[in-house]
Amino acid sequence: MSGVALGVEIIGWAGALLLLLAYLFLSSGRLTGQSLLYQGMNVAGAAGFIVNGWWHGALPSTMLNVIWLLIGVIASWRIVKSRGSSTSAM
Repeated sequence: MSGVALGVEIIGWAGALLLLLAYLFLSSGRLTGQSLLYQGMNVAGAAGFIVNGWWHGALPSTMLNVIWLLIGVIASWRIVKSRGSSTSAM
């Protein structure tokens, strides 16, 4: 296995771990959907799956994770935006 292939596998497994941990923390109540940490874990995890899926030619998985990543980015942006407007109203 080449260094690049190994790196892609590590990135994919790290992405899987991040997504699973995000779901575990959400399901156990340790994080909420309005947590930037939760959204960040989803974005980073999806990015890992995108790299791995693209490398392996798994286009359905890659596209699913592109959408997952975009959902996380939009949710993060809305969280930051709402926090900024609530502090400026004080």
